[in-house]
Amino acid sequence: MYVTESNKKDFACIILLDEIINKERVFTTILSQDDKVLEPLLISLLAKEYLTVNGTKYQVTTKGEEVFDVFMKRYTEFLKMYDIYSFVDLEKGEFAFSRYFDFDTDEAWNKYKSDDRFDDLRIAVALFKKLNPAEIVFMSFIDENVFNTQATGWQMDLVSNSIWDEIEKICGSAIKPEDIGDDAMEDMIGQGALLLTDLLKEEAKRAQEEHQSNNNGGQQMVEETVVEEYTYYEPYYDPFYVSPFWLVPLFLW
Repeated sequence: MYVTESNKKDFACIILLDEIINKERVFTTILSQDDKVLEPLLISLLAKEYLTVNGTKYQVTTKGEEVFDVFMKRYTEFLKMYDIYSFVDLEKGEFAFSRYFDFDTDEAWNKYKSDDRFDDLRIAVALFKKLNPAEIVFMSFIDENVFNTQATGWQMDLVSNSIWDEIEKICGSAIKPEDIGDDAMEDMIGQGALLLTDLLKEEAKRAQEEHQSNNNGGQQMVEETVVEEYTYYEPYYDPFYVSPFWLVPLFLW
């Protein structure tokens, strides 16, 4: 089993914290009909001091904000680093992202990366690095807006098993490290890290060209930002490296 009961609770609570922190959704101690199914989650967050109650409204505490901040660090890194491995041609050892800047439109890029020759190796990379593959799929679901909290009935979707069963199925059917081999995995992960830094360099070059009409201060800001990112991802040349914020539990129930 890839998706544990603890995972389900963690992931659902991350969605709730996002609703309160970023979308300013108000949950009260007297919940409406649709929100009523969320009450056990909100009470758990309250009991562990991730939420507090102000009047009748649930509010996020500093402790809750810290948990959400850790998750967002993981999510940001997922979008930047782990997405590199989402489209890989294993036969040719080719990453779709190596041609990312060759396309002028999102439509052309999306058509290219959807070629059947590309496999999604994000779960294989997660397992190799001993990360939770269920969390990787959960993040991809967030990126794809699977948790559409503007849709009617999203609350029931969050507490039912349908989404978690889908994540379990994806994890179970995904390519695993043993399907590729340890040496090939190490080589591929190293290639992905190098590719990311190449993309950062190209991004910097294009940003500087865009800022040519501005003053040097603007160009310097672009250069400093890219150098900072480049330095951040250098440790990933080691295929076994994992950022420390992946190693701590999100919630302590």
